[in-house]
Amino acid sequence: MEPEIPPGGQESGRPGRLKVFLGSAPGVGKTYRMLDEARRRADRGTDVVVAYVECHKRPHTLAKLAGLEVLPRAQRTYRGGEFEEMDLDGVLERRPRVALVDEFAHSNVPGGRNAKRWQDIEELLAAGTDVMTAVNIQHLESLKDVVEKITRVPQQENVPDEVVRRAYEIELVDMPAPALRRRMAHGNIYAPEKVDAALANYFRVGNLTALRELALLWVADSVDEALQKYRFEHGIDRVWETRERVVVALTGGPEGETLIRRAARIVDRSAGGDLLAVHIARSDGLAGGASPTALARQRTLVENLGGTYHSVVGDSVPTALLEFARAENATQLVLGTSSRGRLERFVTGRGIGETIVALSGDIDVHMVTHERAGRGRLLPSRKRTLSTRRLIAGPVAGLILPVALTFLLDHTRGTLNLTSEALLFLLAVVAVACVGGVVSAVVASVTASLLLNYWFIPPVGQFTLTSLNSVLATVVFAVVAGTVAAVVDRSLRLSRRSARATAEAETLSSLAGSIVRGDRALPALLERTRETFGMDSAELCDEPVLDDGTVVQVPVGERAHLVLRGRPLPSSERKVLTAFAAHVTVAVERARLAEAAAEIEPVKAADRMRTALLAAVSHDLRTPLAAGWAAIASLRSRDVEFTDEDRDELLATADESMARLSRLIDNLLDMSRLQAGALNLSLRATALEEVLPMALDSLPHEAPATDIQYPDTVPAVLADPPLLERVVANLLSNAARHTPRGESVLLTASTLDDRVEVRVIDRGPGLPAEDRERAFVPFQRLGDTDNTTGVGLGLALARGLTEAMSGTLTPEDTPGGGLTMVLSLPAASLRN
Repeated sequence: MEPEIPPGGQESGRPGRLKVFLGSAPGVGKTYRMLDEARRRADRGTDVVVAYVECHKRPHTLAKLAGLEVLPRAQRTYRGGEFEEMDLDGVLERRPRVALVDEFAHSNVPGGRNAKRWQDIEELLAAGTDVMTAVNIQHLESLKDVVEKITRVPQQENVPDEVVRRAYEIELVDMPAPALRRRMAHGNIYAPEKVDAALANYFRVGNLTALRELALLWVADSVDEALQKYRFEHGIDRVWETRERVVVALTGGPEGETLIRRAARIVDRSAGGDLLAVHIARSDGLAGGASPTALARQRTLVENLGGTYHSVVGDSVPTALLEFARAENATQLVLGTSSRGRLERFVTGRGIGETIVALSGDIDVHMVTHERAGRGRLLPSRKRTLSTRRLIAGPVAGLILPVALTFLLDHTRGTLNLTSEALLFLLAVVAVACVGGVVSAVVASVTASLLLNYWFIPPVGQFTLTSLNSVLATVVFAVVAGTVAAVVDRSLRLSRRSARATAEAETLSSLAGSIVRGDRALPALLERTRETFGMDSAELCDEPVLDDGTVVQVPVGERAHLVLRGRPLPSSERKVLTAFAAHVTVAVERARLAEAAAEIEPVKAADRMRTALLAAVSHDLRTPLAAGWAAIASLRSRDVEFTDEDRDELLATADESMARLSRLIDNLLDMSRLQAGALNLSLRATALEEVLPMALDSLPHEAPATDIQYPDTVPAVLADPPLLERVVANLLSNAARHTPRGESVLLTASTLDDRVEVRVIDRGPGLPAEDRERAFVPFQRLGDTDNTTGVGLGLALARGLTEAMSGTLTPEDTPGGGLTMVLSLPAASLRN
């Protein structure tokens, strides 16, 4: 609800509020909607003025101005021209409650106080005036490059996103692409002479659909930001189920794909839900059992299912996971059931899943069972991280070092007190832990405790645990020594594993960042594998090779094997090798697909030519043959007396038919040779002016007129001139056949990237979308489809010849009714 403001006055003590009408594309009606809102407020008694509104001579928009106060504009002179701008000082002096200022992203003519109109609007807001303005999505600064790539139209006027986001209210003005194109065709946006060019360029269905999606996504993000800001400002931690957001927790184990698919099914059951997959990485950089290869596969699966993948670092998996879920306003969590065995759970206590369930609060938690559930180890395993030499030396040192220290301290008895002697024994235990690990430290701790009790704790020379002091000293020393040794041992193991993990991460990062595309992708990847693992050779083999102790091989795909020769690899390096093998698999598959595509291309080309040949035989050959046959039969008839004029006309008909038949046979023979690989297409730079006259001459005299409109800047196309002439002639013939009496056929041409698009436009009944592809099926007159749809068989020949010249032929709706055939060919000037 808007605050009640006295008519004609401003609310003292607060800046003005900005309302932005955001249009998804030009012509959707944002200015019309802004004027409609202004009239509603004016009728309610609010002081509303029109500071600057651009109606573009649109009658419906001009009608909305009636009854509103329009302020005079400022006149500016620049480079000999006269320009109109908003009179900022006049608006400030008038002090209205609400001011309408159109074209938010407009750049002012030099000479004013501000360079941009949005800066003028900020002055009005600072003065306490509410402002309503309008802007299209393509003028937002963050989307400038995206819009230019989509529309191929440079955007000169831009406004910072932050300025728009600061608006008190943003209203999206949207319209589906077909409806906007109809509005354009009816002349409600641009002048009639600009309609066809606009529809063929900026107002393409694809452009408008992409702009609409950008607008919807931008507004949705803006709404989501506002919601998150509100929740933060009001200290709201609980989940607001504005839409389903399902978070699936991944560990990098084989159960991940099962969890992802279960979460995706949950999202599918809720309209507009989001799927988020998250992997919690340990803050010490260790993998914690996660398989990089499995995580890569699971990330691909998540993205294929329309979700997003996230990696979060945290010391506590339950805490990090729940913090992520609450930050994303997640409504549901999907976890796998624990793979730990009963004894392991008894020893280590409550697991991650149980902890999350206990702390989840208002987030629903799904515990999904899987094949590995409950199949954990009886007890947590301890991987061997020390060499055999150190494993032997550690316990020996645990026995010898305390004895040697006892001998040394016995000769200095009386110099040190009991505390100092105990600390020296503790230091010895730590030293043993550094050499042989925690087991050796335990041996040293027990040995040191016994020696300390016997030699240094009164009564000296005997084991006694009778007094409380002796018992406490021995127990405390043993506990402290064992604890310190365990901490030191764990720290050393973590340090070694961290260094190993860092090296693996750097290797995999280098692999992922390398360029492995192109013809040399596979050899380069094999060489990288050989260098990384220091092997003598790396190759792909179809069959496993005999292992002589220096061969390492991993499967690649279903048949091949990656074989490395040089030295045996430890298990820790084999895990990294698996990641390399996954990249090799992708490279092999890419090479296989490229080879298959190269093999099938000639077959596809032959099929296209065969289709064109059959269509020509069944359609184009029969027409001149029948006309010539009828003319000759009439001349041979003895039942009719012909005048000289009639006889000449029949002879001309027969001659024209035979000439056309000869040309068609020559073309068909050329296509047959091309299909057999005995003749190359004569592709060359061909100007449209070279083929259009012949194509027009082939039309019957009673055909409607053809209006040709295209700029002189349209380049030549890379085509075979006779084939291109036949394609254009067929398209014009079909368009003429379905153009109503009194209408003309329109032919336009324009450039799109490195191609030229020729459009043949008719105003006939059009063609339903479900029948468009069937229109290109050959032998349509043989009864397999309805011949009353308005498209002849010549389209099959036109498409076949077009595709043989590396072009495309696609049908589109003509705005206002009719069919548009779009012929796209490579531009010769850009290809050479």
